[in-house]
Amino acid sequence: MKQENLTKMMDGGIVAVVRKIDRNKVIKVIECLIDGGITAVEVTLDSEDALGVLKEASQTFRGRAVIGAGTVLDEQSANIAIHAGADFIFAPTIDEGTIKLANRYGKIVIPGVFTPTEILNAQECGADLVKVFPASVLGPKFIKDVKGPLNHVNMMPTGGVNLHNTAEYIRAGAVAVGVGGSLLQKELIDQERWGDLETLARDYTEEVQKGRAALVSSN
Repeated sequence: MKQENLTKMMDGGIVAVVRKIDRNKVIKVIECLIDGGITAVEVTLDSEDALGVLKEASQTFRGRAVIGAGTVLDEQSANIAIHAGADFIFAPTIDEGTIKLANRYGKIVIPGVFTPTEILNAQECGADLVKVFPASVLGPKFIKDVKGPLNHVNMMPTGGVNLHNTAEYIRAGAVAVGVGGSLLQKELIDQERWGDLETLARDYTEEVQKGRAALVSSN
């Protein structure tokens, strides 16, 4: 199941970061994202009723998308999230206890990294992917350059990723990107413009495909 979920996440190429969305709207928001082609959704643990959202979303969208927990700072938080239904664990930093626990339960684990040393350390500790964060500080060229010596590590930039640079990150060698506010636009959610949100999600998935096509043609 872990490998199946990992494949689904990477095939889709977008992990939507759902942070502090109105509890009454969050399941509808996730539904729009999935209808738009998003195959992985991260619910951050600093959101309202995060564990309840994880449980409901993982049950409602099972088979359609991989639902996980984000902003997981320690092993205890990871344990609680996994028992609430999280398929994957996203962390802003490297915590060996968190990585080991996720592996013990057969869940995808993606720690945050910033340097080549951290990238390699995370991979050697058992990470399935690494979250290059904040990507806005580093940019696509960092991914391309680091993929030279560390091509065996699957990298996912997060932080500052938007519709205009998604394809560029993929073309640089990222297997997926994490996208927050530029996808989950407050105005669309506040005004319940669900069709527009679904369309925006589809736009992001199309940018991933454009990036992959450009990567193939350049090799």
